[in-house]
Amino acid sequence: MRFQSARQRVVEVSRALADRGYFAATGGNLALRVDDEHIVVTPSATDYQVMEAADVCVLRLADLARVDGERKPSVESGMHAQVLRARGDCHASVHTHQPAASACTLLGRALQVDDPAQRELLGPEVPLVGYAPSGTRWLSGKLARALRPDVHAYLLRTHGAICCGTTLENALRVLVALESLALEQLRARIGARLAGQRAPDPALQRLLATLETHPVQDVIA
Repeated sequence: MRFQSARQRVVEVSRALADRGYFAATGGNLALRVDDEHIVVTPSATDYQVMEAADVCVLRLADLARVDGERKPSVESGMHAQVLRARGDCHASVHTHQPAASACTLLGRALQVDDPAQRELLGPEVPLVGYAPSGTRWLSGKLARALRPDVHAYLLRTHGAICCGTTLENALRVLVALESLALEQLRARIGARLAGQRAPDPALQRLLATLETHPVQDVIA
């Protein structure tokens, strides 16, 4: 019963993230700090709409040993552990496959954050962590080297994003702010490219029109 409320919260938020397009199918995962020694993590390869609290894994933060849970923990548990070990102020880490931010990972560069409200949530920039295969120590190590105390969102090359927060609610605000920033920057890049073309590319025009009507949904659940 000790971990029950945290496990149930993981279920509720995972479903909300899936419903709003931040998680895709079984892709995406999150971790919550329960105390100084334990975290709860989403299970691996599980449909979030049928996931139950008993499926959520309880792990020891120091070595990721499983304490409880009926399923195998997410392959990205090591990545979440790196964040929560390095950031003692953070109680939540969320890895998403959100559309606009995922698209920005293909651009190969960090996102600069100029708007003061976005900077307060995200930090001065959103760094790009170089590619490494999903679920590997290589990826966890690359993220660990990129972590900064004033940055709360990171792009993972070709692999979505990871956001953290002092609370789960703050982490969710960060990922929403990241999606808004990514959309703004994608629109600006495509608009600038179209403006430089003598005959605007119809495919780019359609893409820009789609991005201009794409809503960024809140996720506080």
